[in-house]
Amino acid sequence: MLDRAIIDAQFPTDLPEPEHWEQHYPPRQLPEGAQVTRFGPSPTGFVHVGGIYVATIDRDIAAHSGGVYLVRVEDTDQSREVTGALAQFARAFDYFGLAPDEDDGHGAYGPYHQSARERIYLSYVRELLRQGAAYLCFATKGELADITTRQHAAKIPTGYYGSWAIWRDADPGAVYAKLTEGAPYVVRFRAPDDALRQRIRFTDAIRGELEHEANRNDTVILKSSDQSPRLPTYHFAHAVDDHLMRVTLVIRGEEWISSVPLHLQLFDALGFPPVTYAHIAPLMKQIPGGKRKLSKRTDPEASVDFYIEAGYPAKAVLYYLRGLANGRLAELPLPRALATPIRLEECGVAGPLVDLVKLEDISADYIATLPGPQVLDAVRTWAGHFDPELAAVLDAERDLALRALAVERDGVDNPRKDLRKWSDFRSAYGFFFPQLFTPLSGPTDERLTSLGVDPSIAASFARDFIEGYQHLDDPPQWFSQIRELAAKHGFAPSAKEYKKNPDAYPGSLREAAQLIRVALTGSTRSPDLHAITQALGATEVLRRLRALSG
Repeated sequence: MLDRAIIDAQFPTDLPEPEHWEQHYPPRQLPEGAQVTRFGPSPTGFVHVGGIYVATIDRDIAAHSGGVYLVRVEDTDQSREVTGALAQFARAFDYFGLAPDEDDGHGAYGPYHQSARERIYLSYVRELLRQGAAYLCFATKGELADITTRQHAAKIPTGYYGSWAIWRDADPGAVYAKLTEGAPYVVRFRAPDDALRQRIRFTDAIRGELEHEANRNDTVILKSSDQSPRLPTYHFAHAVDDHLMRVTLVIRGEEWISSVPLHLQLFDALGFPPVTYAHIAPLMKQIPGGKRKLSKRTDPEASVDFYIEAGYPAKAVLYYLRGLANGRLAELPLPRALATPIRLEECGVAGPLVDLVKLEDISADYIATLPGPQVLDAVRTWAGHFDPELAAVLDAERDLALRALAVERDGVDNPRKDLRKWSDFRSAYGFFFPQLFTPLSGPTDERLTSLGVDPSIAASFARDFIEGYQHLDDPPQWFSQIRELAAKHGFAPSAKEYKKNPDAYPGSLREAAQLIRVALTGSTRSPDLHAITQALGATEVLRRLRALSG
């Protein structure tokens, strides 16, 4: 074991003892049963929707237990940091209303970026070295590669452990010689001597009693001495931070289960009480023949930005995610489901499927409950970021937008559900706005082709409709104008009559009405035709009809 003076010489002379940090971050004064949870995003890529899923559970468990939910940015792997990742975190947390109780800027247990906590980690690394629970390792990349090659040849588990750990029990003189020549080193945790024969048992808050092989590897806990700043690996940083931030419950993906044995060894070596772990099943995607994990690389819907850019309402997404966590919440009305606590013991161990069709149904149902002004404000906010042209139109035509949104929504028992997300507004309502609508080019416009009406008859019908048009409030009276003109121009009174003798008519009453519909909306499918005319106003109705008349 190295002399304490040699160990201490590897660290700043003014580095505090662990007791300093214990006093600086005292136990929290919280009610009995309160949980302190943390979400630890890593800025090495985009925010996965699974992160929002876990953060939702983190926040909910803390809030309903009277505890604290904090966000700690785990940025010790700075070589892989992606520019803009932190801004995306902030955007996602803001959009989904997942602001933490503590993060950088507020909270007494910071800094909340691991890269700013170097001195804290160094205090505890030094203490493990003093105790002999860690050691300096000068193994080169070539030596480590050779160890792995020989282990493969021997068909034994790979890793840096036991007799393969060439610096584990090195002579202090050899260590001192390496230090004297300035050779770079890492600090490794000394796995317990009996780890090869041990199994670890622990209770997972979701999965119950679990058993796993003990960690055998002498894991790196402090990166190379030739780096600045000297940062720890994730495993060590999380153990120190969860203790000093007084975290009681760590909710994370099931891929971390295999790391629990190491983490428990670190807690034990550091003299910390272990936290409780809850390992969440990953979000899945249905594929032919089965399902797989929702992938960052291949699935656009894995990214949080997918939902923000498409304009899925945050509450609808949160409702959906909460239903994936606890199936009973999916059976409750949205407001009640958002207020009802999530229960860890009800989180399944099989990964729930992300079904965008189901999410869009939920989103459409939710939007249908909102008053027009609220929908318009949400669409305008979305458009301000992702559709500037639409944003400008909505600013100029707010009254028209509200009239459009009222069509088949206001005062009806079963409101329209044509908006599933804010980005649908242009396709569903764009025709209401002269700035976004392209009038017909005449009776031969291809948008009329499917009606099969002779262009000359279509033009004549439109001219007569314009000449006698009355902008009536009463729907049946208004529609009678189409009915009377259809008869005058030889259209069959019903589809049934037209079907009996199609050569005798240019179409049925339906085709006559569709001529007007396409002229006003550009499509054969639209909301109630009379309601559209009331929203557009007589002047705009006549302008569009003139385009049909040729």
